Amino acid sequence: MLKEVLIVEGKMDTVAVKKALECDTIETGGFALRPDTLRQIQAAYEKRGIIILTDPDGSGERIRKYLTERFPNAGQAFVPKKDAKAPDDVGIEQAKPEAILAALAKVHHHEFSPTPLFDAKDLRDNGLSGGPDASHKRDLLGAELGIGYGTAKKFLRRLNTYGITREEFFAALEKI
Repeated sequence: MLKEVLIVEGKMDTVAVKKALECDTIETGGFALRPDTLRQIQAAYEKRGIIILTDPDGSGERIRKYLTERFPNAGQAFVPKKDAKAPDDVGIEQAKPEAILAALAKVHHHEFSPTPLFDAKDLRDNGLSGGPDASHKRDLLGAELGIGYGTAKKFLRRLNTYGITREEFFAALEKI
């Protein structure tokens, strides 16, 4: 049983997660978080800790951003978009148990005093911005590091706020 409570978007996300492991979930019901849902999340955050596991799409990112601002010590788990796709949909409910477990094995937490180890030059020098394959390469590297996909600016912020070391960065680059 997972100690932390997983925060997911909907009922089908809970079904998918529970195929992967025994855990408790709280469903946000999308971005319109009700006050009682926020109270539930607050209680879980204070007593057990929470891990945010939202869909790898725009709506999921907005929910993640809102919850992370409200609950800064929340764990962050990302299922790569390629592992959460169905023909007409993207979401945690589409992910196989192995993809969910892999995401949970790479949970990251925001650091209150981020260390600016990486800058825009690091992204350019490693083909992660400004090139024709940069977006795809960020997607692969984000999956390998467990920090999810993002624009170059968002990716850089995640590298610096999730405590990724230069060694981890270069080791992950070699793998992709």
